Amino acid sequence: MIKNNLNTFFETFLKKETIFSNKKVLQSTFIPGEISHRDDQINQVAQILSPALKSEKPSNLFVYGKSGTGKTLVVKYVAEQMENISKEKGLSVQILYLNCKLKKIADTEYRLIAELARFFGKAVPPTGLPTDEVYNIFFKALDNEEKIIIIILDEMDELVKKAGDEIIYNLLRVNSDLKKSQLSIIGISNDLMFANNLDARVKSSLSEEEILFPPYNAVQIQDILKERAIKAFKPGVIDDGVIQKCAAYAAREHGDARRALELLRVAGELAERKNRENVKIEDIDEAEDKIERDRLIDMVKTHPKQFQATLYPIMILSQNKKSNIMTGDVYELYKSICNKCGLRPLTQRRVSDIIGELDMLGIINTKIISKGRFGRMREINISLSSTIEKKILLILEEELDLNSSSPKKERADSLEEEREEDGVSSN
Repeated sequence: MIKNNLNTFFETFLKKETIFSNKKVLQSTFIPGEISHRDDQINQVAQILSPALKSEKPSNLFVYGKSGTGKTLVVKYVAEQMENISKEKGLSVQILYLNCKLKKIADTEYRLIAELARFFGKAVPPTGLPTDEVYNIFFKALDNEEKIIIIILDEMDELVKKAGDEIIYNLLRVNSDLKKSQLSIIGISNDLMFANNLDARVKSSLSEEEILFPPYNAVQIQDILKERAIKAFKPGVIDDGVIQKCAAYAAREHGDARRALELLRVAGELAERKNRENVKIEDIDEAEDKIERDRLIDMVKTHPKQFQATLYPIMILSQNKKSNIMTGDVYELYKSICNKCGLRPLTQRRVSDIIGELDMLGIINTKIISKGRFGRMREINISLSSTIEKKILLILEEELDLNSSSPKKERADSLEEEREEDGVSSN
């Protein structure tokens, strides 16, 4: 019965007219023929990398700015143009792009170097070799012929968080061992303070050239959306005010053009599911809710177990309608949860740091409360809708393998009782 219903659904879907003409135009990976409002940055990147076309090593480049400000787009655009000219002229320039946020590719030093070696056709097993041997394989592949190699490490801060900055230092000093080739690195980061936290040796080498990408303003985002919408949708599909609403949302999010494009795409998909032939302003509001919900759920799923084990007691205390959730309450409940799911409890200071991270991510809100001679504490409140809160609670129970225990209410009461038996009172 289900199979027949699905067949009917898919057949109907194939016959239905779409409001899109080219949905790929709204994807973050799409590189347009022209990039608006980034002429200065394009020229700067081109000037820094252009010596490669004369077989000269370009300076290392560090590109930074908030998410959605066009960093990756501009670097990829310039790299693509350079590669085209290099092929036309028979020049020996090779450009490699790697997203350091991807799991099992750039989450350890071994995996990153192995992935780079594979770019040059060297087969390296996922694990098993000494790291020094993997470096040797990579270095030999680099120096196989005379060429200029540019490696783009997107979201470099994620790589350093996982593998440390020694790996960047090793890549930056490789030129002293190369006889035929020369290597330059372009690092891209959303973290404006990232370079300041690097080892001094790494920072001085990486930041030979720096380019800051400022956020787009609402007018600039409108221009970008209009240009993409013309190519992405069929004529007359976008209602008046939709582009402006989209741009306003994105400008509020620190000028994030990527988010604006995602909003417009999701709004179009929602309109299609409702069998409508146009995108309305209310579709933007619905798309905003959906994206935010999906973002939070993905964030909770992909964060480490200790992050999840810290968030879970906050959710439990919130569900039990605690008027004031204090860090002390959270920590004692956190320790009980660690015992139940086999985690080694972190110190209270480290858990307090994680609570600060949760606040920065917008999952919770915290404020400092003075307790007089007892010092100061943080009061915690959940800043999620009740629907998202319930979904995240279920995800946490699954990720922490708490589903096999008692039902949620009984489990919460049990954890509360354990905390009280230890002599901890709510503040």
